Amino acid sequence: MQSQNRLLDDLAKVATSAMGTLSGMREEVEAQFRQRFERVLSQMDLVTREEFDAVKAMAAKARSEQEALEARLAALEAQLAGKAEATKGRATKAKATKSAD
Repeated sequence: MQSQNRLLDDLAKVATSAMGTLSGMREEVEAQFRQRFERVLSQMDLVTREEFDAVKAMAAKARSEQEALEARLAALEAQLAGKAEATKGRATKAKATKSAD
């Protein structure tokens, strides 16, 4: 009976040390993977989050300025079209007046 307990104790110790070894190996593999991944990322031409946010803000500002300029242009075109209509009306009246004379 005592030999079975000793056998089970030995098996438990072997299993425990195997689990510890596997855990250590897993941590080492993760560390190696992380290191290689960081090396690959550092070689890539990537922007930082701060740079990305700055460019995003610049693009948003440019878009809002563009929309404001489009609205201003539309207002100026409408104003110009109104003046052109007024000029046409005056020219038509002037022709009518000359032909009546």
